[in-house]
Amino acid sequence: MGAFVGIIEKIQSSNDIKKLSPEELEPLCSELRAFLIENVSKTGGHLASNLGAVELTVALHRVYNTAEDRLIFDVGHQCYVHKIITGRRDRFSTLRQYGGISGFPKPYESEDDAFIAGHASNSVSVALGMAKARTLLHKKYDVIAFIGDGALTGGLSYEGLVSAAASGEPIVILINDNNMSIDPNVGGTASLLQKLRIKPSYIRFKQGYRELFSYMPSLYSFNHRAKEWVKGKILPENMFSAMGYEYIGPVDGHDVHMVERVLRWARDMKKPVIVHAVTKKGKGCSFAEEHPERYHGVGPFDPVSGEIFGGGECFSEVFGKTLCELAEKDERIAAVTAAMASGTGLDRFALRFPQRFCDVGIAEGHAAAMVAGMAKQGLIPVFAVYSSFLQRAYDMLIHDVSLQKLHVVFGVDRAGLVGSDGETHHGIYDVNFLRSVPGMTVLCPASFGELRAMLEEAVTRIEGPVAIRYPRGGEGDYRDVCTEDEQIVREGTDLTVVCYGIMINDVLKAVRQMEEQGISAEVIKLNKITYAKFPKVFASLEKTGRLLMPEEVCAIGCVGKHLLAQASESGLHLQAARFLNLGDNIVSHGSRPQLLCDFGADADAMVRAAGEMCRQ
Repeated sequence: MGAFVGIIEKIQSSNDIKKLSPEELEPLCSELRAFLIENVSKTGGHLASNLGAVELTVALHRVYNTAEDRLIFDVGHQCYVHKIITGRRDRFSTLRQYGGISGFPKPYESEDDAFIAGHASNSVSVALGMAKARTLLHKKYDVIAFIGDGALTGGLSYEGLVSAAASGEPIVILINDNNMSIDPNVGGTASLLQKLRIKPSYIRFKQGYRELFSYMPSLYSFNHRAKEWVKGKILPENMFSAMGYEYIGPVDGHDVHMVERVLRWARDMKKPVIVHAVTKKGKGCSFAEEHPERYHGVGPFDPVSGEIFGGGECFSEVFGKTLCELAEKDERIAAVTAAMASGTGLDRFALRFPQRFCDVGIAEGHAAAMVAGMAKQGLIPVFAVYSSFLQRAYDMLIHDVSLQKLHVVFGVDRAGLVGSDGETHHGIYDVNFLRSVPGMTVLCPASFGELRAMLEEAVTRIEGPVAIRYPRGGEGDYRDVCTEDEQIVREGTDLTVVCYGIMINDVLKAVRQMEEQGISAEVIKLNKITYAKFPKVFASLEKTGRLLMPEEVCAIGCVGKHLLAQASESGLHLQAARFLNLGDNIVSHGSRPQLLCDFGADADAMVRAAGEMCRQ
């Protein structure tokens, strides 16, 4: 922190930035970028997106009082400068760390964080709701949605845009247009914004024109009406104007003074306004500018060279490589992603099979419906998507895929705890909702080899919809390959430990400690968790009479309770049953070992539970 003793030191709360002189703003932006690079290089996090949003965020805080006005981020990963400005600079070294501040807006952290924001495309809807509450409750505050152009690829954003324009509620929507989300933006929205990116000099002329005639309101009003009439006759409307918005832009998003003036102008209009700002993702950091996708969400790195530390092969890369191998053999295989080609390992597929690859943008519901159409007409579509993002496509899983028993393969990436991204990104609900989809087969590989084998099985042999859920990062000590529905990993007589996925690594560690305490545990790994009957599990329970099941999911809908219900229905009465999972509460950010320990689902907790059960 000692390196930053300039203007940034004056910013202790959201009000301090308003006290700065205009001459101090550009140096402040430079200091903020240096501060971001130094800190994120140590903690990891969303670097490029925040570097590109510095001036926009500074201008927002010059115009609005975020403790009272409502600033809604979309997506929330561009909130780092906001956190620094609103009194959390001294805690920034704890970013995304266990017990530290979150990498996303969190109202429990600060009154300046108006709404939680981890996913995309909801900001306009949320902002409109807050604006309506303001009107109905006779409150006085401003509402602004700060939305990235990547989030505009999601259908929900258009539902919000249409409704907000029709409402007439005073609301400002600031579009941060950097032509990127995680990967480069695709589709009609990107094309539209590209066409709107005219010279920034136009907005300067428009601002000067308004200021020139500010002292002659009647003349300005006449000229403005005449200009709008001529423009309407000669030029086509853009989409936003056609909806009913006052459209301002494009603005140079790195001209902090211009952005501030335009935001004040937009706020004072007291109507639905869209401000279109053009920025560069990774601005001010050469390696982030050159490779914004690589430094979107990044681990610790060298702040000078940009070299990213750590690494190694991960489940996502294995998934992408294996799918390419399968696609070489079968031209019916196609791959779909929702703005996550690199994150899901499909970037390799996109290069090798561009005609069979489709990135739909941040539109998971659309993707799930589209792959249903592809499957209905004879393709074998594979949709790779993060577990927490798949939540937005639940209706399509049932209505479009399941009811027709269509052969669609879902690569459910980031299943289980994801660590530093926290509660908005943990993949701990998919077991519950995937198992509720009729006809869905859910596979759970625990090693790279099992992922390869299960993906091949899912694509070539299993009928109907298939989901393969695999974790973030690499594999553990377990490296075996088994695709049987149930796998007896270790025999024992005192209790039966049942698990699936990479939890097998924690279980084997626990079982070794149990053995030292004289407890003989039988370990059964489920490779398919939607199997109707589990004969090996029940044969083991007949022998041991005790069930211990650790799961990296929430308690509701966990597989352990399903097994217990089946045992009861079959007349099997157990001496003891214990389920170790993540409970019914929200799981915050932190490393996987820390969180498992917190919730009593790690190896030590298994050993304690086994001891208690065997003493009964």
